[in-house]
Amino acid sequence: MARGVNKVILIGHLGADPEVRYTTSGTAVTQLSLATTERVPAGEGNWEDRTEWHRVVAFGKTAENCGNYLSKGRQIYVEGRLQTRQWEDAQGVKRYTTEIVAREIQFLGSAGDQPQQAKSNQQSMSPGKGGTDAANRTIIEDLPPQPSSAAEEDIPF
Repeated sequence: MARGVNKVILIGHLGADPEVRYTTSGTAVTQLSLATTERVPAGEGNWEDRTEWHRVVAFGKTAENCGNYLSKGRQIYVEGRLQTRQWEDAQGVKRYTTEIVAREIQFLGSAGDQPQQAKSNQQSMSPGKGGTDAANRTIIEDLPPQPSSAAEEDIPF
């Protein structure tokens, strides 16, 4: 029996440019501020937008690609897990933050409306692999190639 599931999937827009930093060992770490918006009933047949803000953190090549190719306002798909960290501020008060640790980030709504994809731990994909839009993707995880673009057109969002 499974012990539990910790999985988050979000599609939203960046509220700021990515912040790329490096650990002492040289690993890239990028923090993203992601806004997700949903329409909710506001009474009497009216609707209003409700926006939630999320902290997303990415590591390694995914972090570098986010820093190189993303900017404020860009729409992205994020898949990862929730993590809560604790630290002490300058006054010695314990602080907590909950963030999404990204396992996969896909760049949506690019200049030519061609999705780009970033995952962790692989070099860039060579053209011709993974479907007709492979030349427009940067994949950085050692996973099998993505399905052809015909299958991606079946996704309802």
